[in-house]
Amino acid sequence: MTPRAGGIARRPGLPGIELFSSCPASSDVPQDVYLRRVIDVARWSEAWGCTGILVYADNSLVDPWLVAHTIIRHTRALCPLVAVQPIYMHPYAAAKIVSTIGYLYGRRVYLNMVAGGFKNDLAALNDSTPHDQRYARVVEYALIVKRLLSSPAPVTYLGEFYTIDKLKLAPPLRTDLLPGIFVSGSSDAGMQAARAIGATAIKYPKPPDQEGSGSDASIAFGVRLGIIARDDEEEAWKIAHERFPDDRRGQLTRQLALKVSDSAWHKTLGETQATGKGPYWLGPFNSYKTMCPYLVGSYDDVVAAVSRYVQSGFRTYILDTPPDPTELGTVAGVFSRVAAQGA
Repeated sequence: MTPRAGGIARRPGLPGIELFSSCPASSDVPQDVYLRRVIDVARWSEAWGCTGILVYADNSLVDPWLVAHTIIRHTRALCPLVAVQPIYMHPYAAAKIVSTIGYLYGRRVYLNMVAGGFKNDLAALNDSTPHDQRYARVVEYALIVKRLLSSPAPVTYLGEFYTIDKLKLAPPLRTDLLPGIFVSGSSDAGMQAARAIGATAIKYPKPPDQEGSGSDASIAFGVRLGIIARDDEEEAWKIAHERFPDDRRGQLTRQLALKVSDSAWHKTLGETQATGKGPYWLGPFNSYKTMCPYLVGSYDDVVAAVSRYVQSGFRTYILDTPPDPTELGTVAGVFSRVAAQGA
């Protein structure tokens, strides 16, 4: 399975469904090949019809905005989904970067608003704000960014965390380039933030038969997933275990990470248990190889599981970092089959 020669592949064809891939984390790739790897994954993602690509941010990683700039320079339409941690920069600075990217490249940017993190990282930045209050800060932050980018007039905002007075943003941003905004939907505070911002609430899903509906009309919903599908179930699981072998050291690292992270999604996913036989697999997450659950199995089983998520109202899918373009093509194939079945 390959993209169309000389152009961008057709999107998998699900009305209202958006696919995002994930950029490699700089902590997972040797420095001398990291830049090339980012460019490759971005081009594969565009070739297979992804709307955008998630770019991570935390204290241990390179700057996400510089990575996003690299992605834009080496693709034609792919939209960076940049993780934005309010403690790192003022909302005016984030809005200025978004408007500048629109001005220079005519490219839309998505913002993944980050409220949580590792406790040690937050402490190092002298951020002692309680969990739910950090979501309140995210709301103020995102609303200021949205108003700066959409208002032709100067913006005044008086809040608990941010105050601006007659602040005008230049250059202005075209209305068709206004950013999409995502926020974690794994806690009540996150859901309230998504509703207040008008953001897409992203979940780390439970197994399809345990996952509640994402059909709240006031909020758009999405999930983070990895997918390994083959015609033969045994082949899919063989590939999965070769890519993500059992790792006792990784399991211990995950246990430590669960203790030092106050992110609700981290705790919820760590406590999730799959029941019965099915494609839902937490092996890579439990071994600290990735940050999302996987669906593994035959095309029929994986397509059925994805269809359940779609029917539950999840419309945005942030995929794990692909190891190669062929593997990303199999994932696109899963969504094409979901579309063909009319999910």
